[in-house]
Amino acid sequence: MIAQNLKELNIRWQRLVKNNRTCPRCRRTEKELIKAYTLLKKLLKPLGIKVTLKKEKLTLAEFRKDPLKSNQILINNKPLEKWLSARKGESPCCDICGPVECRTVETQGKIYETIPQALIIRACLKALVKIL
Repeated sequence: MIAQNLKELNIRWQRLVKNNRTCPRCRRTEKELIKAYTLLKKLLKPLGIKVTLKKEKLTLAEFRKDPLKSNQILINNKPLEKWLSARKGESPCCDICGPVECRTVETQGKIYETIPQALIIRACLKALVKIL
């Protein structure tokens, strides 16, 4: 395949990392994200679609400035919620995050603290429609 015809699906995930630790919510989301990424990469490679995953660490200062950037997944630079017509929300988390409420995702009447593989894949498939 010619490189210029290569399509890309870029997934970027950011989360608070404090003293080399992250919260349980982000750890669980990371596991779901890796499962989704692995599956998408395998399925889309034969179609000439390159899937990339970039994990970004937020400092405590960045987190305090905008806590809802933690546990945020962007697909082709657009938040997962936008692809799913979902809403971002917030709820108390853990001692790593402190008294600040962390990001949740609300869609179809359900609130997710951990973003499941199925939602990630659904958002990625919607993003693919735009690039194909």
